[in-house]
Amino acid sequence: MMTGDEIVLGPLPKGITLAKEGMRKKVWNVLGHTYWMKAASDSSFAFETYDPPGTGVPPHVHPLQDEHIYVLEGVFTLYLDGEWTTAGPGDTVLMPRNRPHAYYNRSEAPTRGLFWVSPAGKLVALFDQLHNLTDPEEVVRLSAEHDVDFLPPGSVEGA
Repeated sequence: MMTGDEIVLGPLPKGITLAKEGMRKKVWNVLGHTYWMKAASDSSFAFETYDPPGTGVPPHVHPLQDEHIYVLEGVFTLYLDGEWTTAGPGDTVLMPRNRPHAYYNRSEAPTRGLFWVSPAGKLVALFDQLHNLTDPEEVVRLSAEHDVDFLPPGSVEGA
């Protein structure tokens, strides 16, 4: 569903994305997470997250993109290609394409991270469609249409 304010990607524009704002003022609410678009171009997409306690993104695969997280605040519990681990402030998490990964905030404090993917692929368009959705099954369906494949529930122990 197009809303008329989708981002058209191309070369990275010059400029500054201000703190506590998204590039072009773009902010998304996705199942309790807040995502601020920090940079978007054909070659990469970066977004800052705010993740309240008890939230997370279940195991999934990006078949066409490498994904990274620079942890700004809090501790992320991570599933990285068969292993569970944690990352805290200053850590960089590397999630290669075609490898299952997940992240959760299992602490009692919020977490924040700077995420980026390369290439950008269809993620900006996906976030536009996921904004304010409340049905996890619809999130999974739309994600599959945008090159993000969630693993079946229960396929990863501890997820």
